[in-house]
Amino acid sequence: MTEFLIARNPEEGSTLPFLLRVPLGPDGIVLKAKETWPRTGKVYCHRAVGWPREPDIVERVPVRSCVRRGAAIDLVLDRGRENRSQFVLTRIRGGREAIFWQTARTAKQARPAVELPTARAAGVRELGIVVDSHERYAWTFRHQQATTTRRALPAGDYAVELDGRVVAAVERKSLPDLVATLTSGKMRYLLAHLAELPRAAVVVEERYSQIFALDRVRPAVVADAVAECAARFPQVPILFCETRALAQEWTYRFFGAALQEAAAESGAAGRVAALPAATAPSAAEIRAWARTNGYEVPDRGRIRADVLAAFERRND
Repeated sequence: MTEFLIARNPEEGSTLPFLLRVPLGPDGIVLKAKETWPRTGKVYCHRAVGWPREPDIVERVPVRSCVRRGAAIDLVLDRGRENRSQFVLTRIRGGREAIFWQTARTAKQARPAVELPTARAAGVRELGIVVDSHERYAWTFRHQQATTTRRALPAGDYAVELDGRVVAAVERKSLPDLVATLTSGKMRYLLAHLAELPRAAVVVEERYSQIFALDRVRPAVVADAVAECAARFPQVPILFCETRALAQEWTYRFFGAALQEAAAESGAAGRVAALPAATAPSAAEIRAWARTNGYEVPDRGRIRADVLAAFERRND
């Protein structure tokens, strides 16, 4: 029977103490890993040169299934617990390969169970967002009420404009990209360019706590660098937004608020479509509108997302 093998990494001084032999293909795939199973979070893996001739086996488990589906390898082991996992193969900036080992549980922890709102950002009917032409795998803002156009930006990966002038920009970072930018010294130049704009921010698609789970660089070095950037450029905050979806949502809301403020400062509020009223509608007002328009809503508690969406579209 095909087996999934875990052995000790014979490489001295390695921060990845285990070797994994994934039974895919004629010779299998050999990876270095920090853990023997992704129990509390995703486990970073790195390709190894090969499997040792006399491996120090830690665990040997029969395999029920090992199949590659696109950028992922689904592994099912023949045991009662800790039997299903997935290796996700991706590439980070610079084209370097990154492999993450996860289970359904750890993947869910990385994607908080939240329902994103459908209301317009700051009441703007349709937000026009400029995406830098060099941005790879760009956010699409499909969930939000926004449109995107691509062209070169002087700073940041995303921006909004008023009267042809950039009034706010966001630089997007994955955690590996953030670490590389901080440790290379490039972050200071990036923040200096962003600080020249009226409003700007750096948004990271990860939790701040994951800095302290880094194993290829000292976590304290990265944490100190983030703190130094915040002290040196307080006008350009660095936000840790957990996931890609939440980072995109924060950026959308930030752009709506920034556009509203810029319009108020320049006296151009009339050129920003559908700016919000002074106060947001209350739950009672939304319930009254919903009942008038044939929707069933409870007297108390949460109002359904489809009702809120219909309320937002009521003047379209």
